[in-house]
Amino acid sequence: MRMIAVTVGLAAGLVVTAVLGAEGSAPPLPLKDKPPAEAAAALLARGEQMAGKGSWERIAIGAVHYEGGDRAKGEAILNGVLQGKPEWSDYQRIGRLYADLGEWEKAKPLYDKAMSMKRKASLWAEAGAWYYLNGDHAKGEGLFEQALAIEGDDPWAHAMAAAAYLGKKPRYW
Repeated sequence: MRMIAVTVGLAAGLVVTAVLGAEGSAPPLPLKDKPPAEAAAALLARGEQMAGKGSWERIAIGAVHYEGGDRAKGEAILNGVLQGKPEWSDYQRIGRLYADLGEWEKAKPLYDKAMSMKRKASLWAEAGAWYYLNGDHAKGEGLFEQALAIEGDDPWAHAMAAAAYLGKKPRYW
């Protein structure tokens, strides 16, 4: 029984080391009782360091800066992702941010670029929903048709197209 406990203890230690690194996790940030803007700035600074070259992570940090009021910093991070070697999903996620914020003119070329790189039903339906919601019903409906031609049994494509017809933004569960 003692051998099992030692083995379990060693295994747990290895898991913790693998997850947190040999040095353990980063020291906690002193956030308690800080003004929200100061706490957010500390979290974003650390998050940006931790993001490294990860595009998804950098987009998340850039989006929070952008939505949080520091649009110049956010846009610089987002543009940095696009100036590297972006994948279709990077264009989609940044386009999604701008579309969600009502900045369709910034979002539209990003969706178009993503679609030029990837034939994926949910992407095309999402772009179609945004076209439709922004007044270009013909383009939106054309993209819905193409999305269903790509993959007619994709429930996400169906949900996003239906949402647009109901005047609702596409959701990304």
